[in-house]
Amino acid sequence: MKKLSLLAVTLFAAFTVQAQEVVKFAPLDASPVDIAYFPNKAVKFKKTDNPSPSIKVIYARPSAKGRAIFGELIKFGEVWRVGANENTEIKFYKPVTIGDKNIAAGTYSLFAIPEKDKWTIIINKEIDLWGSYAYDESKDIVRVSVPVKPVSTVIEALSIAFTTQGAVTNLVIGWDKTTVELPITIK
Repeated sequence: MKKLSLLAVTLFAAFTVQAQEVVKFAPLDASPVDIAYFPNKAVKFKKTDNPSPSIKVIYARPSAKGRAIFGELIKFGEVWRVGANENTEIKFYKPVTIGDKNIAAGTYSLFAIPEKDKWTIIINKEIDLWGSYAYDESKDIVRVSVPVKPVSTVIEALSIAFTTQGAVTNLVIGWDKTTVELPITIK
């Protein structure tokens, strides 16, 4: 009797496991999401060891894959989401100044209009958009023109980082053979 009961429980368990639906996860995205913080690595330290982040940028990192990027894949003179997939979001944990505009702490979208020699960087109050398809210029907080700084070594994947110059924090965007820097003053 014990053997029969054990066999019944084993068979029931086997059928139950087979009947459960297996979750099918999506494959790795071709443009994985990344986060850039200022100060760099701010969240990798204990709160007592390092100050909290002042700025966080969430963006997808497309790769060049041998393609010509600016002027071809990303057209000159057109609004671009600064990344792939959803539009790039920038969070200011403290008030900042960009150009001559004071911006309150909060989460915004980051767009750009690339040109050969300069970019217009746009901070926009609308978030949670897919790409720049629904971009609404009337929701721009600030637009700032910044010069292009060519680099000799190809930056394969879109990259965002921060540098500092005195009291100014620079948001640096680099991809292919192009970089730009957006000066930000944190209050």
